[in-house]
Amino acid sequence: MKVSRRSQVPPFAVMEVLAAANARRAAGHDVLSLCAGEPSTGASDVVRERAADLLRTADLGYTEARGVPALRAQIADHYRRWYDVEVDPGRIAVTTGSSGGFVLTFLAAFDVGDRVALARPGYPAYKNILAALGCEVVELDCGPETRYQPTVPQLMEAYYGGGLDGLIVASPANPTGTMIPPAELEALTAWCFEHDVRLVSDEIYHGIAYGDDVAQATAASSTDRGAVVVNSFSKYWAMTGWRLGWLVLPDDLVAPVDALAGNVALSPPALAQHAGIAAFSAEAYRAAADNVARYATSRAALLDRLDELGWRPVAPADGAFYLYGNIASTGLDAVTYCARLLAEADVAVTPGTDFDGERGRDWVRLSFAAAPDVVTRAVDRIVAWQRTL
Repeated sequence: MKVSRRSQVPPFAVMEVLAAANARRAAGHDVLSLCAGEPSTGASDVVRERAADLLRTADLGYTEARGVPALRAQIADHYRRWYDVEVDPGRIAVTTGSSGGFVLTFLAAFDVGDRVALARPGYPAYKNILAALGCEVVELDCGPETRYQPTVPQLMEAYYGGGLDGLIVASPANPTGTMIPPAELEALTAWCFEHDVRLVSDEIYHGIAYGDDVAQATAASSTDRGAVVVNSFSKYWAMTGWRLGWLVLPDDLVAPVDALAGNVALSPPALAQHAGIAAFSAEAYRAAADNVARYATSRAALLDRLDELGWRPVAPADGAFYLYGNIASTGLDAVTYCARLLAEADVAVTPGTDFDGERGRDWVRLSFAAAPDVVTRAVDRIVAWQRTL
């Protein structure tokens, strides 16, 4: 039987590494997994308790396609509290994780053949979803000279080299953890508006940043210029498996996303939506802030041991919970490095080939979302193992 051409996208290597790590753990090995971007704490107690209560008492049937009004109102309040930005709840769409949000956004905003730019290295699902939908992905080669983020000159080159219909930015970014300063985000937004290019801003790691001088800017204040914001409960609120995210939409995409959402999934998970309202409580915010403090502890421990690791250069880990480092000095390509590290030292990290098809063979991504003691033990093993190479 026929298999569609759109389905021929590469698998997400991190999931393959995770499966291999789980298999070794099931076989009795003491595996330390630093491959997935998944907070080890899980949802806060207040969210869990609300979910338990809902399971006992609530009607958890279908909701509105764009989510329950009470949750959308809480998300709007979040933008007012964190960013001093007024967002009409009518422009918010609750989604099945940020992944569902990207699918809905790309379906609503881009046609087959549209050219959409994004940074390389970057999150692979962007380009794979776009490719599956028939869009042309324009990768912008972003290195240390641009802090691994796209610039207006790069956009101009891509625009005059064949046209451009969209731009995806991520701040903090996966895998690098780098962030776009407010002035630079404004410059990118203004350029996109002037050239009729749809800006999609991935902000799923907002709230996870390090240093008093690091500012998180949101594109939610630019929806009047066509920008789309994608966010999620998975990272800051540690609710990965709950599959709950949201979009902040410009007016012209509200009705298309509503129609698509109702057809694609009917509604996001009802239990997660109703319990997710509790994520905006003071208790849940405190729990999330405690998680960020734990990540900061692990981050500091990692940065203190860069000389021992020998991963040079590394991307500036301004936010999120990743260390993206160059392992060329080991003499191994990233896929081989990760496979041997797991098989010989029982530590799982992710090859950079997931994020950069050009230079990723020399890079790996380590997630420090695990508990600090797990991260420390894993680095001990990595350093000892590298000495045997």
